[in-house]
Amino acid sequence: MNVREAIHITDVAPRDGLQNQAIHLATADKLRLIELLVAAGLRSIEATSFVSPKAVPQMADAAELLVQVQARLPALRTSVLVPNLKGLERAHAAGAREIAVVLSASETMNRKNINMGLDQACEVSEQTLAAARALGLRTRAYVAVAFDCPFEGETPLDEVLRLAARMHTAAADEIVIADTIGSASPGQVKQRFAALRAVVPIERLAVHLHDTRGMGVANAWAALEAGVRRFDASVGGIGGCPFAPGAAGNVATEDLVLMAERSGFASGIALPGLLAAVDFAQHRLQRPLGGRAITWLRRQGG
Repeated sequence: MNVREAIHITDVAPRDGLQNQAIHLATADKLRLIELLVAAGLRSIEATSFVSPKAVPQMADAAELLVQVQARLPALRTSVLVPNLKGLERAHAAGAREIAVVLSASETMNRKNINMGLDQACEVSEQTLAAARALGLRTRAYVAVAFDCPFEGETPLDEVLRLAARMHTAAADEIVIADTIGSASPGQVKQRFAALRAVVPIERLAVHLHDTRGMGVANAWAALEAGVRRFDASVGGIGGCPFAPGAAGNVATEDLVLMAERSGFASGIALPGLLAAVDFAQHRLQRPLGGRAITWLRRQGG
């Protein structure tokens, strides 16, 4: 019997997807979206972020949501974004078991995103990872704008390697290479991950893709070919960074699952369940949602 190789998908719709939406979902609706994703087979979800409510008001209910998610879905691997030690303190008080930090690979993006320069952002990320580790929490570290910065242009590969290696040294359990504005091409993805796996073990690398130029799934395939088996995606393609001009939605979870399953990989995620989550989010956000394959998927009934 052939055993298909597994891929691991973290759905980031409840955090990265909802943080930039005009309509703010109620906590109960966010919880329902997460429950639908779990029903579809998702085992890892980035649920919220403990950032300033003034900066990202859509995430003001972070503590309330996390408590409810972990009470209702104790087996779910639930991660939350924290910008610094203060965010970590709030997340830990709410019962977080996994946190993520975001480090941008350009000076300007760090200043726009977290109001500090690159060197200081590195230090804060390292301090936050160390503190989380001391608390016994699992950790993720994003290296954002790892292909292009909306303010500075192409991000030097050497800088991405340096920052990824630094987060690896800081003992992040997973290092997520993010195409924050969706500008990458498959050739770039293969090239960068070929270089990255020389400084970070491939099993600790993940990729976070946006679909701004319609190459999200092609870039995911390039990452698969480079050995990556961990992916971020957002059901319905919901997303877009509020601090990165031009960043469209994330690669859609349903597109990634369809591509992977049709290519012989096992995701453990059911497409009909994802369609139910898309329909729910579409109704609540009052706008059309869905990845590149959504019309075909609806015709097939998932």
